[in-house]
Amino acid sequence: METDFLKNNILAIIKKSNSVDSKLQAICDFLRQEIGYYDWVGFYFKNGDKDELKLAQFAGEPTEHIIIPFGKGICGQVAVSNQNFVVQDVQSHDNYISCGWKVKSEIVIPIFIDGKNIGQIDIDSHTVNPFSEQDELLLEFVCEQVSEIV
Repeated sequence: METDFLKNNILAIIKKSNSVDSKLQAICDFLRQEIGYYDWVGFYFKNGDKDELKLAQFAGEPTEHIIIPFGKGICGQVAVSNQNFVVQDVQSHDNYISCGWKVKSEIVIPIFIDGKNIGQIDIDSHTVNPFSEQDELLLEFVCEQVSEIV
């Protein structure tokens, strides 16, 4: 993984004068295109005052999981724990919401503004055990950048 290349391109996307929605979509498209095992990339954000997440921009196959209650699945658990969550094999996790038979692993990183969890980036992979510390660090960087534009 060429982290500097990826970070520089994320910064370039953020600096463009497009709308926030366009920037988020461009980030999803870029990450999915550049990292071969990122088969689905999407952003979920807190849905108003409700204890649930709502799907925003994504790249990959459409999902039926438009709304995810806090605590349910990996994304819902991150909304409650405020911690990164890496599941290298979704078959081994009890509170996993299936997004399709192809998904083998998932990584979810929260987005914070002023210490408050306002959303997350969610990556699904069709490969078992693909995620490393580099993925976590890259996605934390992405979330830091996103927190400055939403």
